[in-house]
Amino acid sequence: MKHFTLLLLLFLIVSCQQEPKNIKLSGPVFGTSYSAQYHSKDDTNFKKQFDSLFNVVNESMSTYIPESKISRINKGEAVLVDKHFTRVFEKAKLIYRMTEGAFDPTIGAVVNAWDFGPEGKITNVDSTAIDSLMKSVGFNRMGLKNGKVVKSSPSFLDFNAIAKGYGVDVLGEFLEAKGVTDYLVEIGGEIRARGINLEKQSPWKVGIDDPNFEGEQSYSKVIPLQDEAMATSGTYRKFKVDENGNRYAHIINTKTGYPSKTNILSVSVLAEDCMTADAYATAFQTMGIDKVTDFLYRHSELKVFVIFENDKNELETVSLNDFPE
Repeated sequence: MKHFTLLLLLFLIVSCQQEPKNIKLSGPVFGTSYSAQYHSKDDTNFKKQFDSLFNVVNESMSTYIPESKISRINKGEAVLVDKHFTRVFEKAKLIYRMTEGAFDPTIGAVVNAWDFGPEGKITNVDSTAIDSLMKSVGFNRMGLKNGKVVKSSPSFLDFNAIAKGYGVDVLGEFLEAKGVTDYLVEIGGEIRARGINLEKQSPWKVGIDDPNFEGEQSYSKVIPLQDEAMATSGTYRKFKVDENGNRYAHIINTKTGYPSKTNILSVSVLAEDCMTADAYATAFQTMGIDKVTDFLYRHSELKVFVIFENDKNELETVSLNDFPE
């Protein structure tokens, strides 16, 4: 009997020692902030590794760092790119083709002109200036050859509409490589989740913001997220107001070169990985409800929730491809 009691006690001790610990990390990154929550059996804190990964991604693709690979490419230098740049470039090229150019990372110079990029705005932006800048827009004019970017025009390459989502994927893939199966990673509202929230023994729960130009935060809905990623793009999140009080959305129409004029206020995309969700969320913002609906009819792998303004200036929502209710 004593022997049995001792074995039971040892079993309970071992079981308690192996129970996963809930680790929460957060900090600044990419001009915004990140948060991560994961369950680890050995109580490992990966903050230093996260910061190192952020530095690597920044040095590859940040247009705000003068000596990053992408900044040097934009200056016309022949730069040997790394694996992170290559993955994002190839994914961006795929989504550029799928959306027929609605997603185009060569719109960067025009983004700068409207004061939404690192190089400041062009004063007195007019149709002549925009037309001139648009001559260098077109991701079809760029390619990768022997690890270097080849381009036929002095295009300004900007991955800001996909790199944040990619950063989320980098952290998620790192955690998975370390044997972590249950986690949620978020950067500036872009999210990747795997497994469940062991602390609550339920799927991860994430909120979708209500459109609010005043900056206050409330949620349109809260959904479960399991083994998926979500990105949200909204014209209400980032905009400029000129001296006449006109509001300009930060998402530039890749066909016209002007801030998007669309009745879509917010679009949230669920996909397998976050950089895919991030890029499509940006593209859908400029396409309009009808085009998005038609596109998703052919792409059941994407789930989308749209908040838009109807003809009566009233907010409406639509869930496409079984987006969670």
